[in-house]
Amino acid sequence: MQHPSMSLQEIGAAVSILLGFAPSSTLSAVGASKLNDILVPNPFNRPRAVFLLEVNGFNDLKQILQYNEMFSNAVRSTDILDSDKVDIQFADEADVSVVPLDELLEDYTENEISDFASLMGGSYAPDTLEPLNGVLTVPLANGAMVNLHMSKKSEREFVVGLLSLIRNVKGAIQMHQDLIESKLSPAELLMGCFSGIKVLQEHYGDESIVQNGVELLLATLTKIIDSLQEAYKGQIVGVVYFRSTTTQESGKKLDVMFTSPQAARLLGEETVGNATIAKLAEVALVRRTLAWITGIILLLSTLIGIYYLLNMPLTRDTLLYSNVKLD
Repeated sequence: MQHPSMSLQEIGAAVSILLGFAPSSTLSAVGASKLNDILVPNPFNRPRAVFLLEVNGFNDLKQILQYNEMFSNAVRSTDILDSDKVDIQFADEADVSVVPLDELLEDYTENEISDFASLMGGSYAPDTLEPLNGVLTVPLANGAMVNLHMSKKSEREFVVGLLSLIRNVKGAIQMHQDLIESKLSPAELLMGCFSGIKVLQEHYGDESIVQNGVELLLATLTKIIDSLQEAYKGQIVGVVYFRSTTTQESGKKLDVMFTSPQAARLLGEETVGNATIAKLAEVALVRRTLAWITGIILLLSTLIGIYYLLNMPLTRDTLLYSNVKLD
């Protein structure tokens, strides 16, 4: 399914709409028309959860997507118009839970590498002399085998990036379960940036290992999105943005900013976890307390008014007996 080119602003607007919020007022009429073509028109049918991932270092998917059923059927644009940076803006941090997926592992183990190999149908051969320097072998959908040597810096960084992404997504799923148990229902945005392909490309150029790395990433994303669909019961949308980069470029193109003066901040400035859940619970408790206090005050005022009305002398009730003349 082919669609017109989209700008980063239009992608950001699509994410806002999927989360149940109005897009930026700066969105053009042309951009709004594009979104009408790819999004469900019903404003009451929004998933309110988005998995947003930027992939740096690659944007030519023509030869790769044919091996991946999920991505081959996805809505996509082959020529996304670039810009410097786009902030996805929200009014209040209590309305949306933003979970960053960028934290790189520093404590990964060989068991974790072996588990990843098993997940992808491959194997891991550890180095008997040097820990964490083994070889990860994974079969690809096109029949090829990719061998990644943990002893080589670029290949190790690529593998660690995949392991980190998987662990961070597991943490996001756990946080989603915690929000459900706490009866909070903010929109959820899981977002991150994967630079493992860029690392491979800078070291190997156009060698086949880069193409194999892209396909392994796509296969990993398939597993990740399947697990998210199961955890969120189908109420989550994946947005994967592939872009080529130069050596001068760094950082994400898409970020989050809260426009509320009390909570204006960037995504990277907040550590998401138990503290965030506690903060959301605190906000909900304050709102619920205010609602109860207001309700109690109104109820007491009504009861007191009824009491005085029923016990008021007739000569004082000028509203009901204004035409009655009493001696």
